Amino acid sequence: MLTVPASARPPEIAPYRWTNVKVGAGGYAPNIVFSPAERGLAYLRTDMGGAYRWDDREQRWLPLQDGNAVPSYMGIESIAPDPRSPDIVYMAAGMNAGQPAAILRSGDRGRSWRVTPVPFAMGGNEDGRGLGERLAVDPNQTRRLFFGSRHDGLWRSEDAGATWGKVASFPVAGLGRPASRKTHGGVSFVAIDETSGSESRPSRRIWAGVADPGEVHLYRSDDSGQTWVAVTGPPMLAAKGVVDERGVLWVGYASGLGPSGIATGAVWRYEADGRGRDVTPTAWRETGAEGAFLGVSVSRMTPGTVAVTTVDRYRHGDSLWISRDDGRSWDDVGPRSRRNVSETPFLLHEGKGADFGHWISGLAIDPFDPAHIAYTTGATVYATHGVSSTSVNWTPWTKGIEQTAVITLASPTGGAPLISGFGDLAGFVHDDLDRSPQPTFINPYMSNTNNVDYAGLNPNVIVRSGSLYLDRPREASMGRSEDGGRTWTMVKLPPMGDPAKREDLNGDWPITVSADGATMVVATPVPQVSRDRGHSWSVVRGLQGRTRAVADKRDPRLFYAVDVERSRVLVSRDAAASFSPVTARGLPAGLSRAGRQDREAQSALVADPARTGSLWLQAGERLFLSTDAGQSFAPASGNLRVELYGLGKNGLFAVGTLDGIHGVWRSVDRGGSWSRIDDDAHRWGARYRVISGDPRREGRVYIGTDGRGLFYGDPVEVR
Repeated sequence: MLTVPASARPPEIAPYRWTNVKVGAGGYAPNIVFSPAERGLAYLRTDMGGAYRWDDREQRWLPLQDGNAVPSYMGIESIAPDPRSPDIVYMAAGMNAGQPAAILRSGDRGRSWRVTPVPFAMGGNEDGRGLGERLAVDPNQTRRLFFGSRHDGLWRSEDAGATWGKVASFPVAGLGRPASRKTHGGVSFVAIDETSGSESRPSRRIWAGVADPGEVHLYRSDDSGQTWVAVTGPPMLAAKGVVDERGVLWVGYASGLGPSGIATGAVWRYEADGRGRDVTPTAWRETGAEGAFLGVSVSRMTPGTVAVTTVDRYRHGDSLWISRDDGRSWDDVGPRSRRNVSETPFLLHEGKGADFGHWISGLAIDPFDPAHIAYTTGATVYATHGVSSTSVNWTPWTKGIEQTAVITLASPTGGAPLISGFGDLAGFVHDDLDRSPQPTFINPYMSNTNNVDYAGLNPNVIVRSGSLYLDRPREASMGRSEDGGRTWTMVKLPPMGDPAKREDLNGDWPITVSADGATMVVATPVPQVSRDRGHSWSVVRGLQGRTRAVADKRDPRLFYAVDVERSRVLVSRDAAASFSPVTARGLPAGLSRAGRQDREAQSALVADPARTGSLWLQAGERLFLSTDAGQSFAPASGNLRVELYGLGKNGLFAVGTLDGIHGVWRSVDRGGSWSRIDDDAHRWGARYRVISGDPRREGRVYIGTDGRGLFYGDPVEVR
């Protein structure tokens, strides 16, 4: 029986260089905010990947929270640069109502942060994350801040965000934290009128929007927040509000929180005394008044110029409208817009040309250059440097942004170094890790790729399974490629289960391919095997339904599986025609915690691509190694409490905790000892989804995060 010694030494540090695998944004950024204090300074907040700052000198976006290790703080509810000092910026961070929330304060443009935990919950990744901005700094007294919370009314700080107190006089106290997964809109934005104060006197006029059910959705204070009056508006939620240089408030209204499910909306303009008028674009009404306006921005240099963007305008497509006469007339720039996505071709992933975008809630006009306009979508950030009467050219403004959720990945023994599976973006073949990939995951197109496998001896054969948005038709949920993922054919199973549900199409079932690529196994409720590229199928004998099979990477006849319900290891020696239990000596009695079991889970069972019969298994927080095709196992993780793990060339990688340190680890002695390979500057919110080594490049590791994209790491030579 193989024995692997437990670690007796303190963990070592092995320096690594970390680089994002380039996609080019990829996820939802609820808003972009320019600093009014310095030209070329802007901030971007995302819903699960932290915040970014645009560095004009380097001409790239810089991630501001890679050193953060609190998962919840990667969901940014609001962001507010100080209007006087370009070095100071504030953020409201909190993923959802059940997780920690804090106000983050920086005096060095986000290079470092002071964290103030707060008692009010946030929802940086909940419905309504496109509302705002909830966090506001008084331009006339910059140590005074206001924050509109989702569940607990309006809050104020008088000491630059260090401490907070509830504004008791505000008429909306909040609905309290929701009991279910639903959320509230709460105080949706705070907009402070700079013209109502001076350098020696705080601003007196403050506007606050409300996105909870009720008769009033807009309030105004004329005494710095001591008292409040209701302001008339349409019977909709006040979603987005900004004040221009004259003290005029512009509000985008919506019938729902968004970013999905909004039926209609409106745009209103308010004078300083609260008199308002409807300035909604007429042409928008004439096309059905569909969707709402979550993007609202004003030009600081050209009073009377305002821009709005639509959201959920499905029939005619979302667009951007500009008025240069205080909302009396509007110019729809969408029909004459052009988008150059040559630097981010992944945006073509659904098999169609890049459109104007969806989930548009972030919109900003550069306060120092009114021709520079940017807006955010559910997948990218677009910018233009001029709106002409004939055309508007938009390009992705994304260099440095990687904000995606990575579900699965594989590093094959040949071909491209990396095959990925993403949420919402399907997945990619990464021939060049430093270039945005061409989309190839079609036939079938699945918005989420849940599992990828390759043939160890014939790595051009790739198989995948995935899931699609519920309202989209599909013919299959699995695909097979014979050319390393460049082209695909659908893998169709015989119909099974409820005909209305079509369990063979729902994406829940992992697909596995043998070492030579000739055999495919699918973990459906009745497991199926095919030896003719999916043209015909037969039932796998001895394999429990919904049980994932894992192929040996060197022997086409060998497959393995873990029967969690019966706590046993199964082996097939006839290319998955049948499975039978093996002794599996050395494993704990119960295997019910043999890794996660949901459809997006990384497999708890992994075959070594370099050795026949070499098999790794995660049971609970421990790893076990078999070198005899499952007959016997030995503990192989020492004192490391393992969350995720993967194999590489002559090495083992894991996410876990050792001696109280949570991080990313590498072992070169089969789990006998571990070296930490991440560091305090590379934590990415500790939101890890998948990890794997590279079977061809010693020391190379790939990590998929839940929000900060995909990384590759290489050892740094220490001289």
